[in-house]
Amino acid sequence: MDELFKTEKEKKGSNPVFIVGILVGLVLIAGAIWLLSRTPSMEEQTAKILQGSFREGSPEFAELNKDIIISTDQGTVQSPTGMGTISMYINGKIRNKGNKTISALEVNVAVVTQFNDILRERRILVVPVQQPVLGPDQTIPITLTLDGFSKEDDRKHSMEGNGDQGR
Repeated sequence: MDELFKTEKEKKGSNPVFIVGILVGLVLIAGAIWLLSRTPSMEEQTAKILQGSFREGSPEFAELNKDIIISTDQGTVQSPTGMGTISMYINGKIRNKGNKTISALEVNVAVVTQFNDILRERRILVVPVQQPVLGPDQTIPITLTLDGFSKEDDRKHSMEGNGDQGR
């Protein structure tokens, strides 16, 4: 009967399975951090995509620019944020009426006043971000958000096609 009430001595030390699990977890976290640090930044990726593209002022750009039609007839949505500012969602369409496939297209979107003074503007890479290429006679929708407007701002939107166009 005395054997029932005897307490066993506690084992001291660490469980080897627990230690191996911690080491495997640390190696996986270190590997994920290493992989994430190796990916190029968005600016580097954009620069690589636009490398060799036609810039504004070149004859090739002027030729391609006349074939791009940008419309914003879908309207602009204004939405208040929790910070007391206003976000604007500008919707539009971009159409390639030419006969060349466009592999890179950067568009300048601006919110202007009724006197055409720019309140805020942003350049966005449309192709290949939203679609791999913009082929002849193709149309793609575009939506862009511009944040940080106050209620007193005189807001009117504008989307211009004087961005960069690829080969």
